[in-house]
Amino acid sequence: MLAVFLIAIAGAGSWWLWEKSQRKTHPVPAGHQPDIDLPYEQEFELYHNALSLCSMKSRVCMAELQIPYKSHHIDLIETGSYQNISRDFLKVNPGGTVPVLVHNGHPIYESHEQIRYAAAHAPPGSASLIPDDAKLREQMEYWIDRSSLTHDPIEHGDESAGNAVPGLTLPIFSSMIEKIPYWKIFEGVLFHFDRKRPFLFLMFKFRKLDSLPGLTPAMKILGRSRKQMRTHLDALEQQLKTSRGPWILGETFSLADVSWLVIFERLVQVDSLHVFVGAGLRPECAAYWERLTKRPSYPQAILDQSHPTIEYGTRKIQQAKQANPALRDALEGHREAV
Repeated sequence: MLAVFLIAIAGAGSWWLWEKSQRKTHPVPAGHQPDIDLPYEQEFELYHNALSLCSMKSRVCMAELQIPYKSHHIDLIETGSYQNISRDFLKVNPGGTVPVLVHNGHPIYESHEQIRYAAAHAPPGSASLIPDDAKLREQMEYWIDRSSLTHDPIEHGDESAGNAVPGLTLPIFSSMIEKIPYWKIFEGVLFHFDRKRPFLFLMFKFRKLDSLPGLTPAMKILGRSRKQMRTHLDALEQQLKTSRGPWILGETFSLADVSWLVIFERLVQVDSLHVFVGAGLRPECAAYWERLTKRPSYPQAILDQSHPTIEYGTRKIQQAKQANPALRDALEGHREAV
């Protein structure tokens, strides 16, 4: 029996080493990669995920520009599996992240670079999302950066609203992960390039949403992220007053608005939009969000691309807060300054 056990252990170890060797990851440079050639069927193809904030941004941009593209939905563990660290996807992006925009077989990495690239290479007749005026372009770039998700976002939430978002997303992670089998999460423990993430999801799987207030580190992140998001939205509120709307740059709808639309959508998904713009808080931001939802790109790129697990997660948060006022107070930070 001991010999059989040792053989089994050796076999499992050999398999893990071989499989890991087939899933090599490494950072990739942002922007267009003309030296990389990928198989493609259409001029534009997009590898994306329904929940991914950055994927939503790229989809909204493509919808605004009315650029047709071949869609490749790539699962993250929150929506079903670790497809983003599969051997096939790592050939598309060795960094293991979505979205990836592919133009004539050449990938463009990082969503803030993808929207700039798409706007610069849109077909004739597409809307212009980059203003001609140099000062407006400078403002646009600032607001794109103020909304973008960068590396190690939890530690840099002061830099952008995009970096403040992951901390606010913890409740929906906790809810969505209920639908994901343990063995699928365990794949991440074995092969994910950032081991903290699968262990975080395992913790959420064990603890459930109702016990989130008992996780002191998670609640500290959530509280800090709320404070940071308030600061970013205060800045946006002032910008909308200064520009007199309806958009961030005034009359010109731009890539800045594409970038901020998805910030507001995430607040909707985690049932916290009212925490930041409800009851008369930041009225310019509230009106701005209403205008954004009226654009055709919103249903095309967001509502029509929803996912059952996201819908479950949002509904679960709403029901849990309704049933447990103490949980609602903890998740919404009712004792904090607004």
